[in-house]
Amino acid sequence: MKPLFNSKRILVFLLLPLIFSCSRRNLGYFSNYGDEKLLTEDITLKPKQPQIQSGDLLQITISDANPAAAAPFNRISSNNASSNESSTSSQEGYLVDENGIIDFPILGRIKIGGQTKAEAKLSLTNLLTNYLGNPMVTIRYLNYRITVLGEVNNPSTFLVPSERINLIEALGLAGDLTIYGKRENIKIINEANGVRTIAQLDLNDKAILDSPYFYLQPNDIVYVEPVTARKDQSSLTRSNITLILGVITAASLVLINFR
Repeated sequence: MKPLFNSKRILVFLLLPLIFSCSRRNLGYFSNYGDEKLLTEDITLKPKQPQIQSGDLLQITISDANPAAAAPFNRISSNNASSNESSTSSQEGYLVDENGIIDFPILGRIKIGGQTKAEAKLSLTNLLTNYLGNPMVTIRYLNYRITVLGEVNNPSTFLVPSERINLIEALGLAGDLTIYGKRENIKIINEANGVRTIAQLDLNDKAILDSPYFYLQPNDIVYVEPVTARKDQSSLTRSNITLILGVITAASLVLINFR
């Protein structure tokens, strides 16, 4: 007797619901750029200079034509005080307190919170001219970091030594989006001056290149939302899994009986 079903037909029958439940998605970036092989545009967006916030850890180095005169203004780590390393490599960080203030050698408590690095550099330079002939101030972040979470291949918190990073670079550090990442709904979470901002960007739209949130700020969080299929997948309970296993078992029995 010829079997009513064969294994290939039953496999197709079982996969049909999955095939028809999948909708077509745009997985590309900047999809609306068009078909131009070369497109040249003026860059109108300039990265926003971050403001120094409470909790920031800064490396501040003071130099002068007379190194001995500048030395008291550089706070050196006790572990490295006796070494021959340069003051830049052995400097301790200045932690900005909740009021935006740092404790600086000789100058005392200085408020730099809410200023950009350039503004803080100018403020310190003006104060140091009372002590040094030609003071030069260098400021760097020691904890400039961003966090990428959600549907990416390598979610984590990343330090940014260059102190400049955009959304595409951040996603690159995180190993790019998974196929379940919702490209049209990338959330950028920023907290500054007591205000929390949540911006939504669409990777399919080239307009994000001109968004004020395209360049990330220190401590920004990038969250990639999962698509509905991923949410449904993660919501399966043990009873759902048991039901699926039961269907597979029943299909296997049918195959055996018709052989």
